[in-house]
Order: sequence, then C-alpha cells, then structure tokens
Amino acid sequence: MAKLVVLTQSMAGRSCDLASERTTIGRVEENNFQISEPSVSSRHCEILLRGNDVVVKDLGSTNGTFINGEKITEEGVLKPGQTLRLGNIELKLDTLGASGAPAPASGSAPAPAPPAAPAPKKEPTKAAAGGVRMSDLEGGRTVAIDTSVFTKKKKSTNLYFWIGAAVASVIIIIMILVLISKVHSS
Repeated sequence: MAKLVVLTQSMAGRSCDLASERTTIGRVEENNFQISEPSVSSRHCEILLRGNDVVVKDLGSTNGTFINGEKITEEGVLKPGQTLRLGNIELKLDTLGASGAPAPASGSAPAPAPPAAPAPKKEPTKAAAGGVRMSDLEGGRTVAIDTSVFTKKKKSTNLYFWIGAAVASVIIIIMILVLISKVHSS
C-alpha cells in the first residue's frame, strides 16, 4: 500500500495511507489529509490512484505543488521515493514492495532500503508564511493604494448619532401616547 510520509521537521512522522482512489490534501479539516500550515492552501492538491501510478493533481494552490523540485501545473506522476512539496511542507511517497518484491513476512529479514532518490532541485521558495505579497501578483510593480478614503470616526459623530436616536425615540413615544389618549377619549 502506498503512503505519504511528511519529511518537514515540524510535522515529521505524520503520514497518510493512500487506500482510496482519491485523497485530498489541504489546510482545512474537510480534506482526507489535513496539513495545518499557512503555506498549504485550504484545498491544495489531490492524489489519484490510477492503476500502478500515483497521480498528483494541483487544485489551484497559491504556493504550488512540486515533485522533486519540478512544479506541476495540472498533474504529475509521483514515484516511490520521490519528494512532493506543498508550499513549505515536504512529503515522500513510500510503498511496500516498491521494487516489485513482496513485503517481507513476519520474522524474516527486512528488505533492503530502496536507493536514495536524487536530491531535489532547489528552487527559490516563494511560499510565505503570511501568504502572497501584492507585488507578487502585480508582476513586481509597486501598487499605490489611496488610504485617504478610509478615515477613523470621530467620537463626536457617535455622540450625534445617539442624541438623534434618543430624540427620535422620544418623538415616537409621544406620538403613540397621543394616539392612545385620542382612542380612549372617543
């Protein structure tokens, strides 16, 4: 059975068995495998089992989905021992009997470890703990935002509001009393 094992130190040891044909991964609870980390999108990617292939499909994530350092735009095949990076979190695909040999029976010697995967290409990480900067979205140009339209309310504005509300309430109460007195007198 295939499973994803988290390599990133802050979450090392967490894993997800890929038992069903479709497994979603993301930051929110509704995913099959929740990774509560700001650089992981709420619905980051999904893992699809297609025959012997483990297919990773990016779901429009903010910080990208990478297989061995290569960004996938739509989907890509993840092979045993390869590294999957979601934002700042790295995972590795582990499979029992990945070399085609059956899993060892209990009491027998463990199978030799598969050869180490080549080191992933180091790409500058754009994943930010706080999300995406405006300059990243605008192609690096500076964006001026006019903040003059946003002003703090003055205390006197609140005072005038409450005085007006009190006067309106008194007028309404007087009108109701006048109507009640006219109804009783007629």
